[in-house]
Amino acid sequence: MSTLPIVTDVPVPSSLNVDEAVRDRYSQAAQEHEVALCCPVDYDAKYLEMIPQEIIDRDYGCGDPSKFVDQGDTVLDLGSGGGKICYIASQVVGAEGKVIGVDCNDDMLGLARQYRGEMAEKLGYGNVEFRKGKIQDLQLDLELLDKYLLENSVRDSSDWLKLEEHADSLRQSAPLIEDQSIDVIVSNCVLNLVKKHDRRQLFDELYRVLKRGGRAVISDIVCDEDIPEHLQNDERLWSGCISGAHREDEFLDAFADAGFYGMEVLSRQEEPWAVIEGIEFRSMTVRAYRGKDGPCLERAQAVVYNGPWKSVTDDDGHKLVRGQRMAVCDKTFQIYSRKPYADQITSIEPHALIPLEEAQPMSCHGTPTRLPQETKSGKPRQTQLPGDDDCCGPSCC
Repeated sequence: MSTLPIVTDVPVPSSLNVDEAVRDRYSQAAQEHEVALCCPVDYDAKYLEMIPQEIIDRDYGCGDPSKFVDQGDTVLDLGSGGGKICYIASQVVGAEGKVIGVDCNDDMLGLARQYRGEMAEKLGYGNVEFRKGKIQDLQLDLELLDKYLLENSVRDSSDWLKLEEHADSLRQSAPLIEDQSIDVIVSNCVLNLVKKHDRRQLFDELYRVLKRGGRAVISDIVCDEDIPEHLQNDERLWSGCISGAHREDEFLDAFADAGFYGMEVLSRQEEPWAVIEGIEFRSMTVRAYRGKDGPCLERAQAVVYNGPWKSVTDDDGHKLVRGQRMAVCDKTFQIYSRKPYADQITSIEPHALIPLEEAQPMSCHGTPTRLPQETKSGKPRQTQLPGDDDCCGPSCC
């Protein structure tokens, strides 16, 4: 554990330019390694062997979300920096997968792009690209905006309005990241660097670009108490991943507010990375899924929660009682059949599945029980005892 000192005899600025503070510090960190910007992280050594040492030395993170990437995934790394996580993920997803890194720092982008050719040659395929953009605005391609600025100077408010109009046009005609195009979003100690009033947009953007059933796996610094204003106004602490940290519970709530489900803490640092005025700051990795939007339709499906808790309640208020058949809509049934729920749920399909085009709207809030007769509807009511078919010999058993 390291405790970061605070100088208390220096006047605190009344306002803080977060973007400038972050940009300046990370530009410097792209040139020279800075110890205070990172937590110790154990990466899989086999993926580091072919990554250039310069990238490893300029890496700043607090976790390894690449552990939760699968072969063939299309991966988006938010705040990709020097590209370390991207180049790890490129090895995991293989030639059939794709990795996109997004960063707005020119020095970090230059470092990451410098080694694309070398890494493609080592791997035998090139599946990584780096794009310039702000992670809270994944629609705006900043390099396309730079091109416009080279050809059109901004001298007054009229020019500024034209620039904004052009930016809006680019968001629609040439988005940096398209809607529902990503299997998994990863990020390593970057979300805390975004200004607080931009964070709702940030989580909405995560949701927008993920495919249905896609997931976000985010490693970030969180805190256990609210951060007082005088610490939030310290630019050194903000750019150092301290003052902008989410409170642990609010970090999970931010995913829920954006429409995600299945939020799960995959790892949480036991000892704090830093302590300031008694507030503990530590690394935490969270996974969340997209895909609960859409209508609720009745198709006579049921699920049984296997335990170990007596009952559980999901993000939409469905209460599942251990061992009981619960009635759920088709959308919820499909969600429970996938991660992160599938290992805890027994799914029961009806004897005669109602076609989607014939399914009626259903309200499964509160989660009523499902009678066995409902899922067996249309199945003959017959009696069959063991041995009735005289099949106990070696020919059929």
